[in-house]
Amino acid sequence: MVAGQYLPPWFSVAPMMDWTNNHYRTLARLISKHAWLYTEMIAAETIVYQEKNLDRFLEFSPDQHPIVLQIGGNNLDNIAKATELANAYCYDEINLNCGCPSPKVAGHGCFGVRLMLDPKFVAEAMSVIAANSDVPVSVKCRIGVDDHDSYNELCDFIYKVSSQSPTRHFIIHSRKALLNGISPADNRKIPPLKYEYYFGLLRDFPDLRFTINGGINCVDEVNSALRQGAHGVMVGRAAYHNPWYTLGHVDSAVYGAPISDLSRRQVLEQYQVYGDSVLEKYGPHRPSVREVVKPLLHFFYSEPGNGLWKRKADAAFFHCKTIKSFLEETLVAIPDSVLDAPVAKAPSGREDLFANLSDLLPLPYETREQEQEVLYA
Repeated sequence: MVAGQYLPPWFSVAPMMDWTNNHYRTLARLISKHAWLYTEMIAAETIVYQEKNLDRFLEFSPDQHPIVLQIGGNNLDNIAKATELANAYCYDEINLNCGCPSPKVAGHGCFGVRLMLDPKFVAEAMSVIAANSDVPVSVKCRIGVDDHDSYNELCDFIYKVSSQSPTRHFIIHSRKALLNGISPADNRKIPPLKYEYYFGLLRDFPDLRFTINGGINCVDEVNSALRQGAHGVMVGRAAYHNPWYTLGHVDSAVYGAPISDLSRRQVLEQYQVYGDSVLEKYGPHRPSVREVVKPLLHFFYSEPGNGLWKRKADAAFFHCKTIKSFLEETLVAIPDSVLDAPVAKAPSGREDLFANLSDLLPLPYETREQEQEVLYA
């Protein structure tokens, strides 16, 4: 399978630790056939050290294409080996995490967003990944780190990585990261969004492809970004916390496919077959009913019966041994009108999300080489 077989990544679901695992991606693909899916970040060291147990970390069903493997790490040998081992699973792209601000990753692990401070290493890592795989490669990063947050510093990172490696695709989370001990959740809220940096990159690097990420919460806002010229849009928590309404409109509103009459009941019938097929696949309670059901806990977001359904789910986890029995016991809380209805009209987005961008764009970027040419001209 190769990326060229699929529609472009105009919409993708962000890699999210502990969330975008096989179970969530199975649910997401049942709802949207065209959204690009990402794995949660998998450390290169994990792939190398679990060489005899790789299916648990890397296996996925063919239905999940197009799918991108995101890896993290700061050791070139492990990154090379991990990429080589992942080849057998036929991902459509391999992405390097240069954006995670978690203290475990960027602090103790010395990778994630901290790699933005070392573009030379990132270029080497991307070259190693490309050399050990035959699929496209990409980088997911922030717009800056701590005080290294100027537009020129971001451009220096993009220029060095793209000019010294085969990387032609960057996913830009339009906030900087703060590494002073604040939580990953606060790193998604406290640093302000600077979409003008993203659109500056589109202007200054016309030969590269950029996907925008951060603060975009519905398909209406996705299309607003695409109309502004974004090459692609990545949505994170909205696609997890409200999967039915977020993903249910992607194929028709973003990709132009016919509007689907798919219902939640039909999705759950298919998901139940999947869920019961993977229970305890890797040993007792690996995965458990609770783990397989976890992506469904937001499936009825804001719908009648949602609260009662969650309470029934909490009780059912203690004794249900199959996904079939779990759903039979809990779905009585949800009205048939909710279970059998196709996805409703897409919610409206914020009209001012990209307002006044032309006035906010940073000055055009000049590479250090260009500055030297001007200096000695």
